[in-house]
Amino acid sequence: MDGKRKQQSKQLKSAKPFQHIVIDDFLPAAHASLLKQLFPDTSHPVWLDWQTRSPAQWGKQGAGDSRNFATLDPRFRLALMEFNNAEFLNYLGEVSGIPKLIPDPYFTGGAMHQIIEGGILDIHTDFNYYERLGIYRRINVLLYLNDDWRDDFGGCLELWDKSPKLMGQCTQSIAPIYNRAVIFKTDKNSFHGHPQKWNAPTGVTRKSIALYYYTAQPEDGSIYNQNTDFQGVVSKPLPNKWKSILSRLKKSVIR
Repeated sequence: MDGKRKQQSKQLKSAKPFQHIVIDDFLPAAHASLLKQLFPDTSHPVWLDWQTRSPAQWGKQGAGDSRNFATLDPRFRLALMEFNNAEFLNYLGEVSGIPKLIPDPYFTGGAMHQIIEGGILDIHTDFNYYERLGIYRRINVLLYLNDDWRDDFGGCLELWDKSPKLMGQCTQSIAPIYNRAVIFKTDKNSFHGHPQKWNAPTGVTRKSIALYYYTAQPEDGSIYNQNTDFQGVVSKPLPNKWKSILSRLKKSVIR
């Protein structure tokens, strides 16, 4: 392991409230630029309909998994696959100290995330047993692609020291700036989210790449399940989708 990776590993393992590291200028400039340029817009067919999902993640667009990746620009799709290659897995293994990491070829729950104006993500811990492949989630990598971010946009990633239900508090707030990566150990004690709403102007979205890595065996002493455990810090009622559709139809008839 080279000196830079040793330093990153030391930093990650000593971080509070749980193991993590923030790395700026994570990708080569040309690679980050390509991801930003080809990132799917809000109307792209790759996205699931956030309006039918959860009040705890109001305004959050996600692909769900790779089933609609054929609709992505081929260059973007191939760029995502690069995060599953041996070189990147070796890097993550050295920095995290977790050997034999396994990528998810289906990108379940991950790949691209996009938050629209007013969007939130409640504090939560992630599902960490992946039934589809029978493996155990150990590491999250979040890569932000917001080159126009300002303080007043909000949407910072918050790391909490314990469950808000047990009087936990945010001890780290991380701005989602362009080409910044956050790598962290994920378990049932890694409480995170962005409960402060995304307050950017309409059309300016919070863009990120979310990548999850697993091991064939569980970590000793850890609890595993398939639940995303939202903590109830924040939620917003989902739009009445059908009411909205009827309203638009009425307006078109009047015109």
